[in-house]
Amino acid sequence: MSRLATVVFAAAEGRHLLAEPRSNRFSAFRRAFDEPAFLAELARRGFRWIPRGAPAFPARLAELHDPPPGLFVRGRGELELLSGPAVAIVGPRGCSEYGAHVASSLARELAAAGVVVISGMARGIDGAAHRGALATGITAAVLGCGIDRDYPRAHAGLAAEIAERGLILSEYPPGVEPAPWRFPARNRIVAGLAQATVVVEARGRSGALITADLALEAGREVLAVPGEITSALSAGTNGLLRLGATPVTSAADVLELLGVERAGVRPDGPGSLEQDVAAVLAATHDAAGSVDELVERTGLRAPVVAAALARLEVLGLVFQAGGVYRGEMPATS
Repeated sequence: MSRLATVVFAAAEGRHLLAEPRSNRFSAFRRAFDEPAFLAELARRGFRWIPRGAPAFPARLAELHDPPPGLFVRGRGELELLSGPAVAIVGPRGCSEYGAHVASSLARELAAAGVVVISGMARGIDGAAHRGALATGITAAVLGCGIDRDYPRAHAGLAAEIAERGLILSEYPPGVEPAPWRFPARNRIVAGLAQATVVVEARGRSGALITADLALEAGREVLAVPGEITSALSAGTNGLLRLGATPVTSAADVLELLGVERAGVRPDGPGSLEQDVAAVLAATHDAAGSVDELVERTGLRAPVVAAALARLEVLGLVFQAGGVYRGEMPATS
């Protein structure tokens, strides 16, 4: 069986095939298909093809009842990275600022502990998770199109950063354009590569919940970040919690589930901050707030709070959006 011929044929036909079709059309295609030339062109472009059954093919992905025939790979990272601790972080494209902050903070700390963060490189939660992971470690993006397509185009720079140290993966050959029906198929790979899937935000019906369902079908853990009961973006995650998903209140919850120790405190981390800066950071952990609210909460003068916030932003310990400051998620529950 030629797995490569199958996926190239499927792409040309605009179909999703997991096994070699028995048709005269495919037989004619296979006879004409020049596999060595195709692989040589992939190599020339810096891409790789890893068929299912090859030693480098991720074992967790092979366990799915419908694994892809193989993976196209872009990036300097090795697929062996995916044999270690790996967590998918998913959520909506139209996420809240809070959701983006949580996704980035979780990914940052998980990656620092040696966990590979997996997501789909979409806008919103996906992009925030990839960026957070890149700050401290490795991330892998799974696309619903060819690996040569930076989708969305706004994430071309992000894709380049991921490829520099991590992995961009797809079951579709280069040249395949994104299509709505390809993304649910992509989601099974996101879930299949990970030991656990963390849903940060999700509406009542969303792609993130599809990924969670696929993770459960594969026998993987599903975790959810609790959200405001009045927010539509929290309806899906709070629903998962009602059904028994593990709540995530810090990266420590995820690391404990995986049996991974968290990274040590950075030399420039909270433990080494002077008193006023540490007080402002603690206030942002109590609740998000504006400069005026943090002044009232800490009892410090406005210039002192403003200077502390500026330093904390540089250190990546505080995130600001819309004039509201939020501290990075605490490391322990």
